[in-house]
This record gives sequence, structure tokens and C-alpha cells, in this order.
Amino acid sequence: MKLLAIDTALPAVSACVIDSDIAAPLSCESAPMERGHAEALLPLLERVVAAGGGFASIERVAVTVGPGSFTGIRIGLAAGQAIALALRAPIVGVSTLAALAAPHILEPFDGVVAAAIDARHGQVYVTAYGPDGRTLLTPRRVGAHEALRALGDGPLKLVGSGAPLLAAEARASGVAAEIADARAAPDIALVARLGLAANPDTAPARPLYLKAPDAKPQGRAAAEAPAGA
Repeated sequence: MKLLAIDTALPAVSACVIDSDIAAPLSCESAPMERGHAEALLPLLERVVAAGGGFASIERVAVTVGPGSFTGIRIGLAAGQAIALALRAPIVGVSTLAALAAPHILEPFDGVVAAAIDARHGQVYVTAYGPDGRTLLTPRRVGAHEALRALGDGPLKLVGSGAPLLAAEARASGVAAEIADARAAPDIALVARLGLAANPDTAPARPLYLKAPDAKPQGRAAAEAPAGA
């Protein structure tokens, strides 16, 4: 299966074409940027898809659905849905947090892997996984201090643009934590691989907007009630 992946949810515009039968991506390009996603996306898509065999060869589309920039999410979704409709191809949604965490979940680590995106004003979008890849903390938007409480006593492996905020909270609380990767946007090739593995019936291409939970965590256990989204 040949898949086109698109990501404009965070400070980058990225696209990738991969083939499920080939290990290396056929074509990938990523351009870091805070603004101008709409103007940059279509020319980038044309280059990536042309190098990957053309639009007619695409059999599935994957697009990041957030959390991230409201405008960026909508730009990527609109492009992905239009392409999927034109090609009559299925489309799947991929979480930016899952894509940031994915390479680190596969590495041996006796602790919690937490993916966090800086949501500004001291808040983060965060999710967490255990050593077996099981979700310990469902995606939510909370203050950095509340996020640390929800993540437990560590050790923690932190990834994403919100990792420095959580690391500072961990140091202040005496929790063992390391920043494994503080990149602002996920590797688009990993977004594509997650898109290949996703089920269109359970991974819809619709925005993932998060809000703070209605009730604050009552302890430092990682498995807490999920936040509203």
C-alpha cells in the first residue's frame, strides 16, 4: 500500500510518501515554520507526491489531527480530505502526541514515556505510555504542575516541545526525568508509518481539540479519569 502523510498541526509543514512493502520512505520533506502553512503546503505536496510516484499511485492518506494549532490542524485536514476524496482513498487521523512518543515507546525503558506539546501559558498537551506501550494517561491539556502529578513518581522519559516545562517541574519535585527529544513537530515518516497501521474505522480524520479536565487529579497515579476533549 502506498500512503501519503501530511502534518501541519505544529510548527512545521511536512509530507511523506511511503510504500508498505519498502522500508525507506519514497519521498519526504519537512519545512519548520510558525506561520504560512497554507501557502507552503500545496507546493510541498506537489514535490513530495511527484517524487513518490504521483497522486494516482496513492492508496491511503494520513493526516495529523492534533493536538496543535487550530488553524494548522484545519489546513492539513482540509488538504488530506480533498486528496482522499479526489482519489477515492481512505483517510486516517494520527495524533501528534502518539507520533512524538512512538520511537521512544519501542525502546526498553523501565518507566513512563510522556509526550508533551507546549500549549503556552504554562500548560501542555500531554499523554503517557508505560513500558509495554499501554496508555497510562489519555491526551489532555493541563498545567505543567498538574501534568507532573498525573505522570507519577517516575522515572520519566519526556519528548516534545513541552518536555522542558515538565523537566523543570520534575526537578523541583525531585522526580527522575530525562528529556529524550524536545522537537516541536513529529517525524513525518513516523506519522506515515502510524497511518499505515491505523484502522480507518477507529482512527477518523477529525480534529483532536483538548480542553482542561473538569476536575483536578487527586494524586500522582498515572491512570486517572480521562479528560474531556
